[in-house]
Amino acid sequence: MNPQASRPLALVTGASSGIGLELARQFARNGYDLIINSEDAAGLEAAAQSLQAEGGQVTTALADLRTRDGVHTVLETSQSLGRPLDVLCANAGVGLGGRFTETDLDTELDMIQLNVASQVHLVKHVARAMADRRDGRILITGSIAGLMPGSFQSVYNGTKAFLDSWGEAIREELKEQNVVVTVLMPGATETEFFHRAEMDDTKVGESKKMSAEDVAKVGYEALMANDDHVVAGLKNKFQALMTNILPDPALAKLHRDMAQPNAEKAAAE
Repeated sequence: MNPQASRPLALVTGASSGIGLELARQFARNGYDLIINSEDAAGLEAAAQSLQAEGGQVTTALADLRTRDGVHTVLETSQSLGRPLDVLCANAGVGLGGRFTETDLDTELDMIQLNVASQVHLVKHVARAMADRRDGRILITGSIAGLMPGSFQSVYNGTKAFLDSWGEAIREELKEQNVVVTVLMPGATETEFFHRAEMDDTKVGESKKMSAEDVAKVGYEALMANDDHVVAGLKNKFQALMTNILPDPALAKLHRDMAQPNAEKAAAE
């Protein structure tokens, strides 16, 4: 019998770096065994080695969640351990900045597949098992970006708007089965996100950001406290508050100022 089997088990997607890796570290430090997922083989192995130093068992699930097969690989990895999944951190996601008429369509469709479809697919299976067992916790990484029209980041913000809303909705449904759902809503975070999203040359890309470790700690504590959602960071809380005050056209203009490439702004002046 696995000597670790008495420990709770957490699955974290998108865990090779950034918020996902730091979420996994939070759970490891609090007595959880881990299943970590990423499509980046080298990054996943490095993350596993780092997390094993925290104690507990770390199982890797190398899979691209943009595909149905990738989602099923993660589910099968979890099932192969023969243990109930106590926590799911549905964290995997990507972004893309730029003018909508100029950004790559295939990249955006892949983003919708990862940020939205794969989350629904994975959470559907995990939530059913938790509901049947009448126990479990799910942390969904949304964003304060989902609270505002995302000029020059339009598709990404749309995916996060879905997650923010959907997470609150399934929380209401699952509370009858004693399953907690919490939506983590970070703002700009110090990760590779903006570089990968081709947003280095933007106001938000160049700005000072909250650390991934601090965001993960806020998310972990909110999930354990059974909160419905949490905005990470005082500055981000203020931005979230403003979305309840300003009309959408004003929010879209503010977002444009943050996300429009600096070179494009300069050329227009």
